[in-house]
Amino acid sequence: MNIPERIAQELHVNVNHVQNVIALLDEGNTVPFIARYRKEMHGTMDDQIIRQLADRLAYLRGLEARKEDVLRAIEEQGALTDALRAAVERAATLTEVEDLYLPFRPKRRTRASIAREKGLEPLAQALRRGSDQPAEQLAARFVRAEAGVETAREALDGALDILAEDCSVDAALRAHLRALLRATGELTAEGKDAADTVYAQYSAFRSAVRRLQSHQILALNRGEREKILKINILCDEDAARQLIARTVYRNPHPYAAELSAMCADAWKRLLFPSLSRELRKELTDDANEKAIATFALNLRPLLLQPPIKNRVVLGFDPAYRTGCKLAVVDATGAVLDTAVIYPTPPHSKTEEAARTLDALCRRHGVTCVALGNGTASRESEQFLTDFIRESGLPLSYMVVSEAGASVYSASKLGAQEFPTFDVSLRSAVSIARRLQDPLAELVKIDPKAIGIGQYQHDMPQARLSQTLDGVVEDCVNAVGVDLNTASPSLLEHVSGISPALAKNIAAYREENGAFPSRSHLRKVPKLGPKAFEQCAGFLRVAESAEVLDATAVHPESYAAAKLLLTLCGYTEADVRARRLDDLGRRMRETGTEALAARCGVGVPTLTDIAAELQKPGRDPRDELPAPLLRSADVMTLEQLKPGMEVVGTVRNVCDFGAFVDIGVHEDGLVHISQLSRKFVRHPSDVVRVGDVVKAVVLSVDTGKKRIGLSMKQVRQ
Repeated sequence: MNIPERIAQELHVNVNHVQNVIALLDEGNTVPFIARYRKEMHGTMDDQIIRQLADRLAYLRGLEARKEDVLRAIEEQGALTDALRAAVERAATLTEVEDLYLPFRPKRRTRASIAREKGLEPLAQALRRGSDQPAEQLAARFVRAEAGVETAREALDGALDILAEDCSVDAALRAHLRALLRATGELTAEGKDAADTVYAQYSAFRSAVRRLQSHQILALNRGEREKILKINILCDEDAARQLIARTVYRNPHPYAAELSAMCADAWKRLLFPSLSRELRKELTDDANEKAIATFALNLRPLLLQPPIKNRVVLGFDPAYRTGCKLAVVDATGAVLDTAVIYPTPPHSKTEEAARTLDALCRRHGVTCVALGNGTASRESEQFLTDFIRESGLPLSYMVVSEAGASVYSASKLGAQEFPTFDVSLRSAVSIARRLQDPLAELVKIDPKAIGIGQYQHDMPQARLSQTLDGVVEDCVNAVGVDLNTASPSLLEHVSGISPALAKNIAAYREENGAFPSRSHLRKVPKLGPKAFEQCAGFLRVAESAEVLDATAVHPESYAAAKLLLTLCGYTEADVRARRLDDLGRRMRETGTEALAARCGVGVPTLTDIAAELQKPGRDPRDELPAPLLRSADVMTLEQLKPGMEVVGTVRNVCDFGAFVDIGVHEDGLVHISQLSRKFVRHPSDVVRVGDVVKAVVLSVDTGKKRIGLSMKQVRQ
């Protein structure tokens, strides 16, 4: 089975579509461009499927390259047989290939290699075949002082070492033992000093390998690295030795006792250490992939949270001693004013702080406050709610995650944007903009620093970055970017635009003024035809004389879009005035397929064009539920009681449940068992980051600051 056929089978898609996507990727097309503008070639796969395809393609191509290297290395040793070649070519995973290569891999000196140097290979094979001579007598023939074999016992031990190593590199045997270890293996953990740590639940832990959860594996690995936990793998050793024995000999055998001891040695000294390390790595790799997938799953809805449009927002970065930093930004994100107030201990200047806050809100027409959730957030929220209640201003607020704000504030980008601001004032601006337009602000921060997912610092960083960068790219291109207002950090995530090209676009815009149309992009230095093809459809120019420049219609389809309008009895003026509500009906009456043929495009492309003409410049985030804004009501952890019904926003989703912000500073946990009355395979099947949910308080531990919630007990 070739690579396209295999991918098609695994992803349950058409093999011709797979071949087309592979060709498009090889031509340098980006995933967002392929997903959006080449639908006829791939059967309308979404960007996530195309990324899976690209990942699988890279793995399988790497597998084929490794097979070629292995076959070449074995052939150079003169050991390549037709059967071995067929086995390597048939291997479906890198593990299988490496198992087949193991006997031929250059090795350091071992007990077996030393025995071979002493000429004991024939004795090893004689022992395996069997003989009517006693083992010691058979071995005596190989005693040669000049070869370093002084006694028959030494000869016998050396021959058994050779057989043990032969067992350890037997690909078929390793596969059977690997399967046994996965099926019957158990992982145990113990830690005498773990009771008062976050690893308390693993201080006397035992679980079947096949039942281990990814978050448990990552926690155990971290505890082991920190030398708090000691981890062991247990297995059915009798079954393992029997498997090895059946590979070497059949009973009755004249040397059964010697060979049985050899099998035990091969398992304990060679096979079990190697296979248990393999198993730990396999478990860790699988847990990492699942954690990365969960991270990506959380990042997508976080980036696509609906913006708070046309509102003047005040960013409130709480602190104690150094004071709370305030920044007012207008509807476009431009900073209007800043201030520092001291309403929290040790200063507690609440009256002075209220006067400053009141002046800022009235002067600039602030209607919404974004409050950071960091240090002193609890006290700042109390001050803010008291202020809202007493001032009578039409203010609402939302607690916004500060994760990564300090990273942005201290970054080169933060310094370039606000060279005269100190680090905390930059944080206040970032907090305000996160509420105003989460996507535009969060792209400035390394996705790993945004504060979602599990154990992100333990992940393979290159793989994590690759996955998260892909999510950011998909989100930015799904929403589209205003060419005349987007920052370079946002532009560089647009399909086909590199960081250097993003800077060139911003520099050209600064020097020549706003882009009057998409076509003017071609004048940007180093932005060639391929880059223009990839990026043009994702960039919007609302002020352009060409109405289609404000839509997601690609310039290559402008002629088709205009012909569609004509055939359905519309004009470009109707598009500007949004008078195309009847377009769908007219297309059906004429026949969508016939229209597509006349316009020279496929049905999927024509459908996308029609959707854009009906809602030019639409933001897909507008169709999502609005963020949960709070007014003057605030509750403390101590006021929560079991049975209370609360409303909150999902902040994080992980393997074992979802964390929900219910407005008491500490997020509550809805365990996977409490998410729904129905069976839940994974929490992401029920909730996602940003969802506003109702829950019932199950338990409150004020000492440990833990809140247990249930969504399945909410009154219907």
